[in-house]
Amino acid sequence: MQSYINKYTLLISCLAALLGAAACNSGTRTPDVSHIPMTVSLSRFDSALFTLDTNNIRPGLTKLHTDYPVFLPLYITDIMNLGAYSDSSAAVQQQLRLFLTTPDFRQLEKSVSAKYGSGEQVKTELAQCFRYIKYYVPSFRPPKVVTFISGIANYGAITVDSILGIGLDMYMGEDFPPYALIPDYPDYMIHRFAPQYIAVNCMQVIQQQLYPPARKNGNLLEQMMEAGKQQYFLDKVLPGTPDTIKLGYTKDQLDWCRANEQMIWQFFVQNNLVYSSDWQQINHFIGDGPSTQGMPEGAPGKIANFVGWQIIKKYMGEHKEMTLQQLMESKNVTEIFKASKYRPR
Repeated sequence: MQSYINKYTLLISCLAALLGAAACNSGTRTPDVSHIPMTVSLSRFDSALFTLDTNNIRPGLTKLHTDYPVFLPLYITDIMNLGAYSDSSAAVQQQLRLFLTTPDFRQLEKSVSAKYGSGEQVKTELAQCFRYIKYYVPSFRPPKVVTFISGIANYGAITVDSILGIGLDMYMGEDFPPYALIPDYPDYMIHRFAPQYIAVNCMQVIQQQLYPPARKNGNLLEQMMEAGKQQYFLDKVLPGTPDTIKLGYTKDQLDWCRANEQMIWQFFVQNNLVYSSDWQQINHFIGDGPSTQGMPEGAPGKIANFVGWQIIKKYMGEHKEMTLQQLMESKNVTEIFKASKYRPR
């Protein structure tokens, strides 16, 4: 038995050494960020909201505003669309009371609380993401995290000032019964209403806050390059997350993209789409959906995101002196495209 254990241990050690060497040679080694101190502050706004006295809502709303001076107005006005926030507004109080006394929404809050509790798992995952951001962007200051529910109104993650808001009711798992009752949410969207998408969506909105695109309505190339930069950012701050989760694709969809990368690019070139500024055309390729209109069966939505991601990876592979921060701060994405010499085969 002792001899068997020794041989087995030796074999594992050799395999580990080989895998480690391969990782070093490939240039994809994940940095050690364990030395970076990080504490995530998470506040359960959703729980606090549902403890308000609905028979006398104004005092509770005033107290809530004291505790959440930035987030509460955003929640009332932008997330819940109840009108301009004012703790003395009768209309806001009336609509908020209706929301808080609706049995379905009260049950939703209970379901969210039962699933997420104090949010320890969310805090742990975000803390690691924040360490990676801090590693690559030393000036990064982690936001305060506030959880909320919107009545399944498709607010998964949102940033305002130094706050990151997470709509936990959008991450109850694709089998959560209420999702199937809402006709506005097709299956491909519901598939992403799962806990494993929390960190990805949070990193997306943080990236957008840190590095807003130079042009919001650029041509297709500029749009796909900005999307590619975002995907590359996700690669770096979520190194252990599968590409399928980061892209929002199924395995079959991602496999199709990889197998047909050359065809996808030729489609853009041959149809004179690369530099197109026609927003309706562009939206076919950057917009979300179960598929991409006009492309062969199997092409998922947001196909331009995949292409932009490949271009950025090609560029960064050939410009190893470029840091993630420098890439994200770069405004001339057209020059990055030219320098990448992207020609899939």
